[in-house]
Amino acid sequence: MNVIHGTWEPAPATRWEDGFLSGNGHHGALLFGAPDDERVVVTHHTLVRPNGSEHARPPRLAAELPALQDRLLAGELDAAERFTDGRPLQWVQPFHPAFQIRLRRPSAPTSGYRRSVDFTTGVLRTECEEWRGQVFVSRADDVIVQHVRAADLVVSLDHRLPGAPHGLMVGQSIVRAAEGALLTLRVRYPDSDRRYTGITLVVPTGGRTALVPPGARVTGAESVLLLTRVVRHTGELDTAPHAEALRDLVPESDTEAESASDAFARLLDRHTALHRAAYERVTLDLGADPAERALPGSDLLERPDSPALLERLFAAGRYHLLSAAGLFPPRLTGLWTGDWDTAWSGAFTNDANVNLQTASAACAALPEVTAALASLIDRQLPDWQDNAREIFGARGVVAPPHSDGESGLTYHFEREYPLHLWTAGADWLLKPLVDHDETRGEQDPRTARALAEVALFYEDFLTRTDADGHLVVVPSYSPENRPANASWGVINAAMDLSAARHALLTAAAYHPGKAEAWRALADRLPPHRINADGALAEWAWPGLDDTYDHRHLSHLYGVWPLDEITPYDTPDLARAAHRALELRGAENDSAHGHLHHALVAARLRDGERVAHALGQVLGGDFFHTSLMSAHYPHRNVYNADAAHTLPAVLVEMLVQSTPDRLVLLPAVPTSCPRGELRGIRTRFGSELDLTWSSTEATAVLRPTRTHRVELRTSSGTEPLDLIAGEDHVIRLEAW
Repeated sequence: MNVIHGTWEPAPATRWEDGFLSGNGHHGALLFGAPDDERVVVTHHTLVRPNGSEHARPPRLAAELPALQDRLLAGELDAAERFTDGRPLQWVQPFHPAFQIRLRRPSAPTSGYRRSVDFTTGVLRTECEEWRGQVFVSRADDVIVQHVRAADLVVSLDHRLPGAPHGLMVGQSIVRAAEGALLTLRVRYPDSDRRYTGITLVVPTGGRTALVPPGARVTGAESVLLLTRVVRHTGELDTAPHAEALRDLVPESDTEAESASDAFARLLDRHTALHRAAYERVTLDLGADPAERALPGSDLLERPDSPALLERLFAAGRYHLLSAAGLFPPRLTGLWTGDWDTAWSGAFTNDANVNLQTASAACAALPEVTAALASLIDRQLPDWQDNAREIFGARGVVAPPHSDGESGLTYHFEREYPLHLWTAGADWLLKPLVDHDETRGEQDPRTARALAEVALFYEDFLTRTDADGHLVVVPSYSPENRPANASWGVINAAMDLSAARHALLTAAAYHPGKAEAWRALADRLPPHRINADGALAEWAWPGLDDTYDHRHLSHLYGVWPLDEITPYDTPDLARAAHRALELRGAENDSAHGHLHHALVAARLRDGERVAHALGQVLGGDFFHTSLMSAHYPHRNVYNADAAHTLPAVLVEMLVQSTPDRLVLLPAVPTSCPRGELRGIRTRFGSELDLTWSSTEATAVLRPTRTHRVELRTSSGTEPLDLIAGEDHVIRLEAW
C-alpha cells in the first residue's frame, strides 16, 4: 500500500467512529471491533427510518404570500415568523445503519496486529500472525465482499446497534446451502409496513459448517468468503432471487468449486478496474518526509502542521467522497454510521453541506459524484415544482433545505430556521453540474431542463420593486443567519440576489431562445450593498444590520462558488467581500464554517487566511483515526463535511478556473512551499498538472478544445491560446 494512498493503525478500532470505510455509493461497510469480535457495520443509501415525514407536504402558503410581501416592504421585519401553517418542526426520515456482520474467533494472541485501508482499491484489512481478514464494497457487482482466513469462525448478522428503536420487528433465519450457509435478517420498522432485509452467503473452502443460531460456525476451513446485500422493500420479500444472485457471483466450474481466495481475487479485480481508474485521476504530493508518510493516521493527526497529514487527508477525502457517491451524493455522514441517532437525520442538507462536500467533483475529476447529484436532482424535480407552487404560487422549482433521498418536498419550519423561505438552493445545487458541463464542453439535457425550471420560478417570483425600480427578493433568507435588528426572513439577502442573477444568466446560456428575457430580468436585480464597516452586507436592503459571528458565509456566495465577485473583474466588491470575511466569526466552530471560509479566502487570494482556516480544522481534533471527520472540535458528532471538503480547499488554493480564465497558485500558504498536483480538470476543457517550489512553478495543460483563456498569476496577466490535442507548458520563475 502506498503510504499516501491509504492509512493504517496498529490497534483495533474500539469505537465505530474510528472504523475504516469502504463503499460503492449504494452499500457501505464500516470495519471495527476487537480481533475476537470483529464487526462490519452495513449501510445503504436507501435506509431511512419512517418518522411521519414520509407523508409530509409543503405548506400551502401561496395565497398569503402577497400580504407577507406587503408587510415586509412596509417595514414589519418580523412578519415572516407568521408565514407558516402552524405545524411543528418535522425532520426528514433519519438515515440509519442496517446491521453488523459479526465475526467471532476464539481468543488468541494478536501479535503483529495491523488494520489498514487501501484507497486505490477500497480494501479494508485486519491481520496478525494467526489470521487475516479483508473486505471491500464492489462497484462492479454491488455487493459487500469479505474474505477471512481463520481456523475457527462464527458468523452472524446482528441488528443491535446504538439507538435502534425498541419496536423494531426482527426475524432471522440460517439455512444450510451447497456453498456453506445462508444468513437472512428481516427488519420491519415500528408502526410501518416498510422493511429491509439483509442476506449473507457464507462460502468456506474446506472444513465444516454448522448452524449455531443466530449464526453459522465454520471450522477447519482454509478460508471463508462472505457476500452481503441489503434490500429496502415494502411488505414481504421473496429472498430466493437475491440469494441466487449472490450464488451466481461464486459459480462452480465443471470440475470443482472455485476457492474462496480465488473468488475474492476475481471479484476484487472486477471492482478495482472501476474504482482505481476513478480514484487515481488526481493526486497531490507535497514532498512530505517519508518517515512521516509511513506513520499511522493517529500519529499523523498529532502533527497538524505536517505536509504528510495534508497529503493523506486529501487522498482520504477523495476516496471517501468517491465511495459515498453513487445512488445519491454523500449525506451529512457520507454513506456510513454506526448509530441510529444520526445528527440532523443524516440528511442531504442543501444550504451548505451537500454543496461543500461536492465542491471538488468537477475540478478533482470525480464525475461519479456529479452524476450522483444530477440523478438525485432529476428524480426530485417534480417535488421541487410542488414547493414552488404550494409556497410561492409560482411555476418552476424551489429546492428543499433538507432531503432524505426519497422526498424533495419542503416542510422544514422553525422560528430560527424558516428554511421554506430559502429560494437560492436550486442554483447552488445545480452549480456543480454546470461546472461539470463546462469541463467536458457539453450541456447535459437534465441540467438544461432544471435551469429552465429555476428561471421560470424567478419569472413568477420576482414581481416586487424598490423605489429605484430594482426587483426585490421578498421574502428572503440568508442561511442560517438573521440581521442584528430584524427577524430571520426579510428582504434581499445577498445570497438570494447572487443566486437569482446566476441562475437566470446560466439558464440563458443553455436556452438561447429565452436568453434575452432572462438576461433582462437578471439586469433588473439590485447591486450588492457595502455597509458602514466597508464590508459586503449580508442583506442589500437599507437598515438591516449585519450579524458577524456566524458559521455560515452565505452572503459571500458570489465569491465562492460563483465567479460574480473576483479580484480581477470586480475589485471594489472583492475588497468589500474580503472585509466581510475578516469580520466573520466562527460561532460554534463547525468544520464546514472553517472550510467554507478557506474556500472564499482562496478565491480572494488570501493564502494566510486559507492556512488559518485549515489550521483550525487540522488542529481542532476534527478527524477520527478512520480519517472521517466530525462536525465540531474534539471529534464531536460524526460528519463528512471536513473530510469531503478539504480536497476542494487544497485545489482552490493552487488552481482556479472559469470558462475563460486560469489562475495559478492564487493562495498557497507558506506551509506548502513545494508540491505536485496532477490531473486537475479546468472549466475551459483542459487537464492540468502543476509542480511548484519556492522559486518556480510549471503547469502542463492538455486541452481538449481550442480556446483562448486569460492566465492570471502573481506576476500579472497574459493570454493563452490553447489548441485541442496539443500540450501547453507554462513556466513561472516567481509566483
